[in-house]
Amino acid sequence: MFDENGEQYLDCINNVAHVGHCHPGVVKAALKQMELLNTNSRFLHDNIVEYAKRLSATLPEKLSVCYFTNSGSEANDLALRLARQFRGHQDVITLDHAYHGHLSSLIEISPYKFQKGKDVKKEFVHVAPTPDTYRGKYREDHADPASAYADEVKKIIEDAHNSGRKIAAFIAESMQSCGGQIIPPAGYFQKVAEYVHGAGGVFIADEVQVGFGRVGKHFWSFQMYGEDFVPDIVTMGKPMGNGHPVACVVTTKEIAEAFSSSGMEYFNTYGGNPVSCAVGLAVLDIIENEDLQGNAKRVGNYLTELLKKQKAKHTLIGDIRGIGLFIGIDLVKDHLKRTPATAEAQHIIYKMKEKRVLLSADGPHRNVLKIKPPMCFTEEDAKFMVDQLDRILTVLEEAMGTKTESVTLENTPCKTKMLKEAHIELLRDSTTDSKENPSRKRNGMCTDTHSLLSKRLKT
Repeated sequence: MFDENGEQYLDCINNVAHVGHCHPGVVKAALKQMELLNTNSRFLHDNIVEYAKRLSATLPEKLSVCYFTNSGSEANDLALRLARQFRGHQDVITLDHAYHGHLSSLIEISPYKFQKGKDVKKEFVHVAPTPDTYRGKYREDHADPASAYADEVKKIIEDAHNSGRKIAAFIAESMQSCGGQIIPPAGYFQKVAEYVHGAGGVFIADEVQVGFGRVGKHFWSFQMYGEDFVPDIVTMGKPMGNGHPVACVVTTKEIAEAFSSSGMEYFNTYGGNPVSCAVGLAVLDIIENEDLQGNAKRVGNYLTELLKKQKAKHTLIGDIRGIGLFIGIDLVKDHLKRTPATAEAQHIIYKMKEKRVLLSADGPHRNVLKIKPPMCFTEEDAKFMVDQLDRILTVLEEAMGTKTESVTLENTPCKTKMLKEAHIELLRDSTTDSKENPSRKRNGMCTDTHSLLSKRLKT
């Protein structure tokens, strides 16, 4: 990416520009269709039919009916309507720290949002523990964390039934993003689906952030849990149009027929318009022609290995988790207590930005560095990002009074004790000379333009 002064940045977090910023193939497809025809979706056009065929071909056979929308929020809102119409049930089970969109119907089922505001959890919303085996209720030392977390959902269903309530849906991202790059343990979704189906509900897989080949081995993230797990509804958005607003809900014929039998016609003025579908088709072509799914696997594996080496070196890194180009770095002050290093995470983000590398943090404690770059991310990009992170962690840990070599659980508690004055001073310091842009040097470019970013660091 380039700012208004021509400064180059390495984008490590943009899962919207899925095939790369301003990809010429996407731009050309949009322009060509805009010159020909763009109108609302009451007018039939080949693009929407072709796009629906192409999308359904990537999914399990039973997921065959497409509803096009303009955003992931619209898609998730429609998914709730489909689920509630199917059996006439109303209640929704969601995961703690989940985020599913900005509409009122979605804020209600997004603890990531409503727990921060003044809103009170609605009686039809039930929050299950996040299946986090690093920081959650059942961790990696548990004999069967998948069953333990699934049993929490089973208990929610039983309690709801005892209160005279009925479950319409369980909704979850196939890999939780805002919750801190969480990958559920194997078998969890299968067990949850069994319990939800037994209650007459449906399983909604939110692929808005994590679909379209990001995990590398599979096109959809839910597919990595095995062929015996197939959601009833899948929602998709962000990367679909590489920045163009297009999204979709895909479901079964049975659920779609129940929805249409209600007499309420689904219509969306711009959902599935000719230009949006042309853009979506171009994105699918580019993923295939440039082997971006394969790239996600190769570069993701390489990046994960580099980061694991950093974990062995730096006491601040508590956990490296992820798959493909969806990776989280959980920063901690103490390896045994797993105390979130929130201020340190924010400091690292700003220092990386000074080095022209864009990172962000998420999770309930905002201590997890999230990595989900455009799918054209290269091994060179990965190496450059990790090198910058290594340098920043080294300086920060020196100020904290910790060592940056041979990290072990046995010696971590005594080594994570801060030299408080030095640590605070470092977190406040932003006097790094930002004239030197390592990202530009890496690409054979140089500039004397001075950045104003350094004055923003206040943690």
